[in-house]
Amino acid sequence: MPYRITLPFDRAEFVKYKSGAEFYLNGVIYTARDAAHQRIQELIARKETLPFPLANQIIYYAGPAPTPADKPIGSIGPTTSDRMDVFTPELLDLGLAAVIGKGPRAAEVKASLQKNKALYLGALGGAGALLARAVTAAQVIAFPELGTEAVRRLTVRDFPVTLIYDIHGGDLYADRYMLG
Repeated sequence: MPYRITLPFDRAEFVKYKSGAEFYLNGVIYTARDAAHQRIQELIARKETLPFPLANQIIYYAGPAPTPADKPIGSIGPTTSDRMDVFTPELLDLGLAAVIGKGPRAAEVKASLQKNKALYLGALGGAGALLARAVTAAQVIAFPELGTEAVRRLTVRDFPVTLIYDIHGGDLYADRYMLG
């Protein structure tokens, strides 16, 4: 039975979750892909204000398809996470609670997740249209010139994800599927 989670996460609860746990997320998550991560890293290096608070938040590695007139967002499936590996440890060090994407991560990211007691969550690739049904509101909050890679603030209801890497070192890919 999936856990229903109201965001932001209560990080004290992370200790009870093991890789393979399923969640329905409810609340706010932020999108950021490659280009947005580069811009965020530049802001951090210049000690400038970030477009959203990192503490206890979630970044979803996704860029939506065009938004239909009657919907809050277009199809929004996860992108391959390892493209963000170079940026992730620093964001976790700054308080990010979790990231959502697809595919395995570098050893440095896995170590940083454990060190920072943060989670790597997986969204089902190829199911962007279904995932969009869980988005009740979407707003571009930074870097609109990046188009689909702009940072968006999403309000989600019962957004389905699976815990891939837990804070104990559990790895769903390695433990269950013998990958990695």
